[in-house]
Amino acid sequence: MAGLIHGVEVETVRRGLERVRVEIEAAAQKAGRSPDEVELLAAVKYIPLEDLHVLHEAGLTLLGENRAQELEAKATAHPEFRWHFIGQLQSRKVKQILPYVELIHSVASDSALKQLGNHGTPETEILVEVNVAGEEGKAGIDPGELPAFLERAPVRVVGLMTMPPFAEDPEASRRHFAALKELADAHGLTRLSMGTSQDFAVAVEEGATLVRVGTRLYGA
Repeated sequence: MAGLIHGVEVETVRRGLERVRVEIEAAAQKAGRSPDEVELLAAVKYIPLEDLHVLHEAGLTLLGENRAQELEAKATAHPEFRWHFIGQLQSRKVKQILPYVELIHSVASDSALKQLGNHGTPETEILVEVNVAGEEGKAGIDPGELPAFLERAPVRVVGLMTMPPFAEDPEASRRHFAALKELADAHGLTRLSMGTSQDFAVAVEEGATLVRVGTRLYGA
């Protein structure tokens, strides 16, 4: 597919990983948090299956994939990683990804809930994706729909996820991250997937427990 990052090197990823970890630590300390509260997830949508071994050699352990078919192929070939699904979740793909993932970040429809009820287990854990910015056409439920959505969930909802509007300035994302944290606190949810390569430090300052970082790790 277009945009694939081929030939990524171990030392490049190690340097990227160290830089990202330093930024996470600084952001956590600034917010009075422990860096241990934040998990780094490497987004691998653009990393070919044949290059994933490089990420393991570099010290990465938790990977996230956006596409169900690619997740199945990559997780089957590389069970040494922990896997999360981070893409837009289609209900017809739920059964396909469940055997491979420990967490789904992007549940936002009743049809997905139905499939989770059909194929999930008592151990299945999910995050609900919330469109906190109210962007037209953006994935995620409206914040006001969350209480009823949680009641309908047939599996364990452990937290929330959001993707704020893209902005050049990471500070533009802060209010959206803060809103998600407030929403999670109001419902007793402890895990927050928010922040990407562009704005993960701000997300950590606002309470992220999972940050999804891609290009910053790979020198791209």
